Amino acid sequence: MSEQQPPVPDLLRIHGFTSLEPGPRLIVLGGVHGDETCGTTGIERTLAELDSGALQLLRGQLTLVPVANPLARRLMRREGERNLNRLFKPTPAGEAPADYEARITDLLCPLLERHDVLLDLHSFQSAGEAFAMIGPRDNAGTLEPFARAFEEGLLALHMGTPRVVEGWLDIYAAGLAQRAGGEAADEAALAFGWGTNEYMRSRGGYGVTLECGQHQDPAAPEVAHRAIHAALRLLGMVAPDPQAGPPAAPSLLRLVSVTDRDSEEDQFVREWATFDAVAKGESIGVRADGRVLAAERDGFIVFPNAEALPGTEWFYFAVESERDLRRPGGARP
Repeated sequence: MSEQQPPVPDLLRIHGFTSLEPGPRLIVLGGVHGDETCGTTGIERTLAELDSGALQLLRGQLTLVPVANPLARRLMRREGERNLNRLFKPTPAGEAPADYEARITDLLCPLLERHDVLLDLHSFQSAGEAFAMIGPRDNAGTLEPFARAFEEGLLALHMGTPRVVEGWLDIYAAGLAQRAGGEAADEAALAFGWGTNEYMRSRGGYGVTLECGQHQDPAAPEVAHRAIHAALRLLGMVAPDPQAGPPAAPSLLRLVSVTDRDSEEDQFVREWATFDAVAKGESIGVRADGRVLAAERDGFIVFPNAEALPGTEWFYFAVESERDLRRPGGARP
């Protein structure tokens, strides 16, 4: 007699706190990917502080979602049926949700729309330090028009990470074109690159993804917890910390390319960690046919994945950015 599989989780736990004083509306997500547990731990700790009165919401609304993808969490893997942080748009009217993650997205999208600010807590597979990810600069383009880059940059600045990374959707679009032999991706293909932050920006808000460290890093839950408090203080939703000084300016990196793994025989020349520096001409990996992939310029490896499936992202490449998160418009003095 075969062992019965546990039922698919059908409950999304959402905690809401509303002050009698009006103010910003912040939503914090954890567990968008099931094997990333630090955000959940940081959120649960914050919930306990709110319930006990150790932390008091002075104004605005706070929504906490400890596990945004219950199926992926039960399986303790990145995805349930697919990546929740892709194709993050509501199911079109008249259509049925295509999968479990679409059902979750249909619940989360209207929830995000009711908020001004999103903090999405993640971790990553390779070794490396915590960092924050932000979206585009203010623009009126067609890919990701945006008008709140300064506010988003300030939120990233207060996350306390040594680095901030920009340029995700631009490089996602470039990667699609690369796989299509240079042809620009259509709207449907680009939509698959949309995650929680892209949706938040499309609805008039702004958001930061905080990568709290490697999945098993014991410090990652503390990074998540501190970030929630930092966001609440920045937005004036809780009392300020009288001991806190101005945040140190992180280094800002801009993603400039993505390289796919073509074959399971493609191998890195060594075990890379996110933000490992590479010099122009330095070898990064070797293709199955013996071709050496070398850095075309000085820069940094981001999200190296030695276990990437053929046809998917193997590693990203970033360079230093000239943007200044402390100044409107981002111009350096």
